[in-house]
Amino acid sequence: MNNGIIVYGSCYGTTKKYAEELSKKTGIDAKPYEDIRDINSFDTIIYMGGLYAGGVCGMKKTMKKLGSISDKRVFIVTVGLADPMNTENTEHIKDRMRTQLSKEVFEKAYIYHLRGGIDYSILGFKHKTMMSMLYKKIKSMPEEEKNAEIQAMIETYDKQVDFVDFSSLEPIIQEVIL
Repeated sequence: MNNGIIVYGSCYGTTKKYAEELSKKTGIDAKPYEDIRDINSFDTIIYMGGLYAGGVCGMKKTMKKLGSISDKRVFIVTVGLADPMNTENTEHIKDRMRTQLSKEVFEKAYIYHLRGGIDYSILGFKHKTMMSMLYKKIKSMPEEEKNAEIQAMIETYDKQVDFVDFSSLEPIIQEVIL
């Protein structure tokens, strides 16, 4: 690895925590996506983004700035409430990512999913409204249609939940330092 950057999109701070910890462990600078002007000058690009309404915060804007990736290593790390051990969740996330990335970036990128958190007391109006609508929708679903993820969302609605686990960065660190 010649030079690298950790770029992150975080609305409420969970992704930023992961990015800062990854920076400490790898020695690679971490910066918010809004501060990145020239991403093409880096050989290793690690994009970490919070999941909001199925999209990855700032990823599309950041990856649009990327030229050829033939000589680059690109990592994409999502951070959300959904359990990344559940393949149904990760497949849904990847399906959404395909709509935000070029085919070349999606197919070449190393993709990881981490579990984040939520604190309803600090959500902005837009996110609070979206979560309220989602809660009402899933609460009224028939019991047999509620999977473990939906049940967990119902149980944690309007609370503070923190699933941040820095040890889940280890596989990323191992791949990055190769």
